[in-house]
Amino acid sequence: MSQRALVIGEALIDVVERDGTVTGEHVGGSPLNVAVGLGRLGREVDFLTHVGTDERGRRIVDHVEASGVALVPGSTNAARTPTALARLDAAGAATYEFDIEWQLAGTPEVGPPLVAHTGSIAAFLDPGCLAVAALLDAYRASATITYDPNVRPALIADREQAIGRIDRLVAKADVVKVSDEDLHWLDPDRSPEEIAAAWQSVGPAVVAVTMGERGAFATCAAGTVRIEVPKVEVVDTVGAGDAFMTGLIDELWTLGLLGADRRADLAAIDTSTLERVLRAAAKVSAIVVGRAGADSPDRAALLRG
Repeated sequence: MSQRALVIGEALIDVVERDGTVTGEHVGGSPLNVAVGLGRLGREVDFLTHVGTDERGRRIVDHVEASGVALVPGSTNAARTPTALARLDAAGAATYEFDIEWQLAGTPEVGPPLVAHTGSIAAFLDPGCLAVAALLDAYRASATITYDPNVRPALIADREQAIGRIDRLVAKADVVKVSDEDLHWLDPDRSPEEIAAAWQSVGPAVVAVTMGERGAFATCAAGTVRIEVPKVEVVDTVGAGDAFMTGLIDELWTLGLLGADRRADLAAIDTSTLERVLRAAAKVSAIVVGRAGADSPDRAALLRG
């Protein structure tokens, strides 16, 4: 059985603007952040994406490889590397404008993974989202499927179509992580708890919901667990949700609950184990919000934290 993760999704350059002034350019993209986060924690990771061979694309490749992540062949054939203009408010929260083309071609040259993760733009933007869905169907035979909708309304032209695609991926996934803000956009008439319970009932073993400074909760067949988040001086919230997703995957990996052959064990997770997983995820996220940008910790920093 493979002991590698496969992460499928966008990589881009975040152009950060505060008070009308560009303060920097940083490598970003929700799936990239998860791939890099797992790589820095010492996990073996393959990353399938769509960037160019321009200067920004080379910067992304260097960033990914410096974190110990292997770029899947065919990931650098985009006409140009995607960008996201991230405008930060006084609290450090970001709103985004995107310039992105998303497509995938062919079957990745990787072995069957232990866990396959996707999310955000890659899961709903044409035409690549169709290939992502097909790949997850194929990899489900070997892998735990993890998914973070990480909705980007600025890129969604057809709300109902996007919601339909998200719902289908939720039903295919074993673990879903989502923010309360995303749930409000998807269904403003139901509480996060109601939506999480409904999602968990159609397929996932675990649905985890992050609520910023108000903590997080997760629902599984055995019940619902709530945690408070660690107190930390927030520098900015860029990458906080991706860090939480990284922590979820990493702790489930440590517990031996990843892989298709452990699907029944994951579905039978008890609430005390789920609380342990949530706390581990919150710890990774707390380190990241205490740093500028999506700067994931390595294993040593996580153990110190």
